[in-house]
Amino acid sequence: MIPAISTSGLGRRYRDQLGLEGVDLTVAPGTVTGLLGRNGAGKTTLLRIVAGLEFPTAGSVRVFGEPPTENDAVLRRIVFVREDQTYPDIQVRHAIAAASWFYSNWDGALAGQLLSEFGLPPRRPIRKLSRGMRSAVGLVIGLASRAELTLFDEPYAGLDVVARRLFYDRLLADVAEHPRTVVLSTHLVDEVAGLLEHLVVLERGRVVLDAPSEDVRGTAATVSGPAVAVEEFVAGRAVWRRQHLGSRASITFSGRLDADDTARAHALRLALEPLSLQQLLVLAAGRDGEEKVSA
Repeated sequence: MIPAISTSGLGRRYRDQLGLEGVDLTVAPGTVTGLLGRNGAGKTTLLRIVAGLEFPTAGSVRVFGEPPTENDAVLRRIVFVREDQTYPDIQVRHAIAAASWFYSNWDGALAGQLLSEFGLPPRRPIRKLSRGMRSAVGLVIGLASRAELTLFDEPYAGLDVVARRLFYDRLLADVAEHPRTVVLSTHLVDEVAGLLEHLVVLERGRVVLDAPSEDVRGTAATVSGPAVAVEEFVAGRAVWRRQHLGSRASITFSGRLDADDTARAHALRLALEPLSLQQLLVLAAGRDGEEKVSA
């Protein structure tokens, strides 16, 4: 099976900074992948290269087995919705109509439904929309295009939690009915955790985690309480972070928990809390100078 995206030794260097370095990545077709990492980690750079908007300075990228840059046959199978999406001075309905010309799988009925659900006035000029409404225009195009490869780069700037939830629900329902490959770059990890089948975390232009989301969930926890008991509990475990305050300690460690761990923590009067997906990924991205994290 040809991957939707594959990169080998991918790098992008700018005059005064490194964008990406040695990125080896494979995204299977028909999956929803979360592209995660701090600001400046390289997420947008990677998506721009995949979408054919930038040239890599090292390595290679393939989309459906072919280079995307200046490749019309590939680019027509991709939709790229960006946080900083800009539009010409046209009305909402004109932007939707123009988008429909480019995508063979375009669903006009879905676009109309989404315009109504997001409260977008079709005849209003896009330049007169709020930031959140401009983001919603991009979401409508990204969903209604039903492109084989759908790239969302922090697409919901300015949207409130209700509108974001609407987007997540519509994305999940439509991908289930019309499978396609989705890559979603976001910092709202816990909000989208239920959507993501695979996770890729970038830090300083390098991949630090690449694993199925189910393999990542529940792989780390924090134990806190009296320092002596905490140290006894984590003995022999891979410790990620230690914090001490007087006679008390809080230690984050990797490894799945079982019933025996829970019973032992209770016997030692320790608080044991599995890390949320967002906490886990923030911790993984912040482990400077360490090797790629494996789940």
